[in-house]
Amino acid sequence: MDSTETEEADNVDTATEAEGGLRKIIHVDMDAFFASVEQRDDPSLRGKPVAVGGAGGRGVVAAASYEARKFGVKSAMPSVTAKRRCPDLIFVKHRFDAYREASNIIREIFKYHTPHVEPLSLDEAYLDVTDDLHGIGSATRIAELIRAKIREETQLTASAGVSYNKFLAKLASDQNKPDGICVIRPGEGAAFVQSLPVRRFHGVGPRGAEKMAKLGIETGADLAEKDIEWMRANFGSLADYLYRAARGIDLRPVRANRIRKSVGGERTFSEDISSGQALRETMDRIVDIVWERIEKSKSKGRTVTLKLKFNDFKNMSRSKSLPDYVADKEQFYAIGHELLADVVPLPLPIRLMGLTLSSLEQDDDQEAKRRDAKEGQLPLF
Repeated sequence: MDSTETEEADNVDTATEAEGGLRKIIHVDMDAFFASVEQRDDPSLRGKPVAVGGAGGRGVVAAASYEARKFGVKSAMPSVTAKRRCPDLIFVKHRFDAYREASNIIREIFKYHTPHVEPLSLDEAYLDVTDDLHGIGSATRIAELIRAKIREETQLTASAGVSYNKFLAKLASDQNKPDGICVIRPGEGAAFVQSLPVRRFHGVGPRGAEKMAKLGIETGADLAEKDIEWMRANFGSLADYLYRAARGIDLRPVRANRIRKSVGGERTFSEDISSGQALRETMDRIVDIVWERIEKSKSKGRTVTLKLKFNDFKNMSRSKSLPDYVADKEQFYAIGHELLADVVPLPLPIRLMGLTLSSLEQDDDQEAKRRDAKEGQLPLF
């Protein structure tokens, strides 16, 4: 590692110590949320292996109870595989209204303690309680109070991770699941991370872990032994993140108002489709669903993207960007069908179609601010 890279790495560590000592971050993750709501609302399901999702054909498990997970059933698994692993598995259809209702109650509990709440989904969020609203002072105590209040008001359990940055807090929340808490204090982060398999790192999937194993990297400690030059040579754009992660470093703030990047929807078919008429009818239905979401979220975007998944599980996507925002549903409909017409006839039947609107108004606002700042039109802070 040359002197520039050494200096960069040292600066990262110094910044982390300065920032990390000031932050108190909690990551709350509900335990098997969808399945737990179903078991709560239907006592006959309690203690039994439950999967939320479609039972047959092209069905996919959206969530699995802990009783089902013991058999290896997990989210995104084809239902037929899940049933094979757990013959007694009980499938229930999703009820998103019930999940949102519970999620709203949980978020109000969060906001009682801090306005700095960054939801990641219906069932998990980051909280910055460095300056909590009631002067409790202890992030661990706040996490315990939150977990107890969630149980009281929803009859559901939550796990929590407490640490001095988001990366560590998220790792910690998964450490003692279900219904557990883990605290990683300042000075403990690097040792904790280095004791873990790299597969636990957010962003490292099965293929990434396989590549690392071929390079002799199995744990965070293995990764921490590598300098930044080696990391960049082997992992490209992911290198800086991995270098920091292996040392327990994460300077990202909790963002209470995260910018939405896209609005979309997709549909998985019970049978493969390939004919022009079936494709067009499916596009019509997806446009209706997605445009309703666009209107509900009051989003404005300039890029429309079509996603197709073939029956061999390979994906194809096609996009079109406009100089101005998509004006209305009719224009969104026309662009969706235009993108579809450009790829027909298909090389293979498809099992999934999706449509997304991106390059949203907020993205443009942020880009304009960055551009203006760079040009000296706005002060940089």
